[in-house]
Amino acid sequence: MERYQAIIENKEYITHVRNIEKYEADREFGHHDMSHFLDVARVGMLLNLTEDYNIPKDILYAAALLHDVGRDVQYEDGTPHEIASAEISEHILMSTDYNEDERSMILEAIASHRNDDIRDERNLKGLLYRADKLCRPCFFCKAEPECYWKRDKKNMELIW
Repeated sequence: MERYQAIIENKEYITHVRNIEKYEADREFGHHDMSHFLDVARVGMLLNLTEDYNIPKDILYAAALLHDVGRDVQYEDGTPHEIASAEISEHILMSTDYNEDERSMILEAIASHRNDDIRDERNLKGLLYRADKLCRPCFFCKAEPECYWKRDKKNMELIW
């Protein structure tokens, strides 16, 4: 069994993902659900393989599955979701087989996944940042005209 399986079976993780679903039930674009988490992981794997990052799959998947898990906290009290996600993820990762160095790398990537300064770093942080942005099909989104993302940040071409 892959180590990231323990994440998706974790009761705390499931609770946060279900809470996010409720908060985003009427949201027209940019859902932070399992489809998004898996899209980030899969685009991340493509980048990982084509650009020779050599990041282990189970590390990348853990970061992708957890990177937005604190969205519900942001909806509830305004805490930036990257901070809430890192805090929640730390607790969840303690119940897995990831070692201290791996947990630290994953948590650092989660906490910085909205920081544009790390975009080009050739590590898990840069990879997670890029995969999170590249996985959005803005070019086909019905709500694209109302989206708050600036035009130069939107994915208006099929990249893969």
